[in-house]
Amino acid sequence: MTKIAVFVSGGGTNCENLIRHFQESELARVVLVVSNRADAFALTRAERLGVETTVANKANLHDPDMMLPLLRNHDIDFVVLAGFLPLVPDYLIDAFPRRIVNLHPALLPKFGGKGMWGHHVHEAVKAAGETETGMTVHYVTPVCDGGDIIAQFRCAIEPTDTVDDIAEKEHQLEMRHFPTVVEELIRRQLKSR
Repeated sequence: MTKIAVFVSGGGTNCENLIRHFQESELARVVLVVSNRADAFALTRAERLGVETTVANKANLHDPDMMLPLLRNHDIDFVVLAGFLPLVPDYLIDAFPRRIVNLHPALLPKFGGKGMWGHHVHEAVKAAGETETGMTVHYVTPVCDGGDIIAQFRCAIEPTDTVDDIAEKEHQLEMRHFPTVVEELIRRQLKSR
């Protein structure tokens, strides 16, 4: 059984979706949710579903002596960033080589990098006059949004779409595809061991 930690910063719809997706799975389970913000609603969602949570502020996140034992104590095999805003420290990337993935709300390499998160991404997509948007799942590296792309899913944008319309279309892709991408990645990793 692959044990997953989900790192979050906000509302946690993707976090909840992942927890529910793997609840009955014999392949993997979300066993820990980590947030850099104590007020992240994702923590409430996780607790309601019986998943342990913890808050790791910036100092905690950058402290290997705090984070590595926390992840080891939960036997974490795989880390999923689902709306997690801080950059992941190098020591964590080294401890989980190609086992940390991120969901980005645009078609990377477009609209990625510093400052490109949440609504800022959708505003940039609208301002650029794009005819499509989508979601990207990629490996986490020390370069913000710079890791190898694992999967992308697209949707059309109409000229009349507002920023909120674009955000909703992209979010629907996340709800539909993100858990299955994570599941397929875990299957592949288990086969290659």
